[in-house]
Amino acid sequence: MMRSGDAVSVAVRKPDGRVALNKRRHVSWTKRGRLWSLPVLRGAIVLIESLALGYWALNFSARMASEEEATEISGFSRILSWLTLPLALALGLGLFFYLPMMVTTWLGVQGGVAFNLVDGLLRLGVFLAYLYAISQWKEIRRLFEYHGAEHKSIFAYESTGRLDPEEAKAYSRRHPRCGTSFLLIVMLVSVAVFMFLGRPDSLADRLVRLAFVPLIAGLSYEAIKLSDRQRHTWLGRFVTPGLWLQGLTTREPDTEQLEVAQVSLRAAVDDSVPFGESTWEPAELLGELRVKRTEVAAG
Repeated sequence: MMRSGDAVSVAVRKPDGRVALNKRRHVSWTKRGRLWSLPVLRGAIVLIESLALGYWALNFSARMASEEEATEISGFSRILSWLTLPLALALGLGLFFYLPMMVTTWLGVQGGVAFNLVDGLLRLGVFLAYLYAISQWKEIRRLFEYHGAEHKSIFAYESTGRLDPEEAKAYSRRHPRCGTSFLLIVMLVSVAVFMFLGRPDSLADRLVRLAFVPLIAGLSYEAIKLSDRQRHTWLGRFVTPGLWLQGLTTREPDTEQLEVAQVSLRAAVDDSVPFGESTWEPAELLGELRVKRTEVAAG
């Protein structure tokens, strides 16, 4: 999935070698008014938008897979698809938020500073262990290869204005604007924010922490934006841990995966590619782009 300033697109490889494409108009809420573009607030808005767009992209790819396998999507399956996002959010909060806090409480750590340091380290440890565990699955490894293809394609496009899978192979699969970097910075920023809340001794104290999640997301977003602008200075090193983490969440893609990523990128930045669903031969959308370059982000 690729996003530009006014469009978002997702591409899926079909068994016959062609690429199914879905493109829709999307202008971020952060660009629709001064209120939504305020620092910190815009980070929380972007997080919500990213979740919604990710859900849309997953639904499209699942539907393409169902059509290719000639399977029927039942009403029950549709209900399950709608429950996927809230269930995933609940699992994430339980695994990365509630579990570390309960373990820290069980360890008997006293004092606000010590509690939040231990809680933060446990949360980071659970997060890294989770990423490592899922990266061992064949299906997830292939997903991470596509993740690497997205980053290489964006680097190549921003450097040369061309979409060529062979050229893109030379670029890094680690990108500073990646959501993986954002998640890691969220982990680190949450430790600092929770320091001010002390040790959570009651259910109300724990629920209050959930209310601070949008603030943490907003502060993390600003840190990523600042470090990306200052990537060649000492300040840019702040995002370095996120780039290291992409060693887990990206893998080297093959030529066909790069083609899919670049088809999606072309659709996101080129107005000549129609909105809606369509199917293409990759060669039809690759090559030199005669369009104005714009900042592109992977989904």
